[in-house]
Amino acid sequence: MPQNLAEFRIIGRIGKISPREKVTYVNVASNYNRRDGEDWKTDTHWNSVVCFSHVRDQIDNAQKGDLVHITGRMREGSHSESGELIYRTELIADTFSVLARLHVDGPLQDN
Repeated sequence: MPQNLAEFRIIGRIGKISPREKVTYVNVASNYNRRDGEDWKTDTHWNSVVCFSHVRDQIDNAQKGDLVHITGRMREGSHSESGELIYRTELIADTFSVLARLHVDGPLQDN
């Protein structure tokens, strides 16, 4: 039987790690190049990824600036804010890998 999928893959740099009681949120920046007339511009897009259970353990070794590869599934969520229903797409991590570490006093180190 065919399965319907909603998946994502992000390769980017960690901007912020926000641990909570049962979940950790990781903000990851990915860059995209686009043409602007004769020049090329780089646009940065931020993605907030939700990490549960086994993925949280892998984040313990990560830090801001690290290059990471995250895959997972997408889920539509909603909450009420001031009586208005707010919808959002959540990125739920299934895998999390550090590809290269950013060291404060030196260059990137491949992992």
